[in-house]
Amino acid sequence: VQLQASGGGSVQVGGSLRLSCAASGFTSDYFAIGWFRQAPGKEREGVSCISSSGLSREYTDSVKGRFTISKDNDKNMVYLQMGSLKPEDTAVYYCAAATRRGWGLSRALYDYWGQGTLVTVSS
Repeated sequence: VQLQASGGGSVQVGGSLRLSCAASGFTSDYFAIGWFRQAPGKEREGVSCISSSGLSREYTDSVKGRFTISKDNDKNMVYLQMGSLKPEDTAVYYCAAATRRGWGLSRALYDYWGQGTLVTVSS
C-alpha cells in the first residue's frame, strides 16, 4: 500500500489550498482514508476522514465549515480542500488508510501512512 500526499505550500491567512492523496496497492477495500496533521511540538491529530464509498465523512471541530474532504475513485485520489486558513492550521499534513474495520479520527485505526506535506499559513 502506498499513500502519497501532495499540495502543501505557503499561504496567507484566509487563503485556500487543496491537498491530494494518491492511494494505491490495496489488495482489498479499505474502510477509510484520513487526513492528519502535526504542528511543531504537538501530537498528530485527526483532521478529516472519508469512507471508501465516500458517503461518510467526519471532521474535527476546528476545521468544520472550512475544510472539505472528497474522493475520486476512478483516480484513486482523496482530496482535502482547505479554506479560510488560519495560522493554527500550520502543520505537516499526512494521509492515512484504515484497512481494518473501524471509523473515526483515532490514529490507532490507521495502519498505512504516507509521507507528509507541509502547510504554512502566515499573517
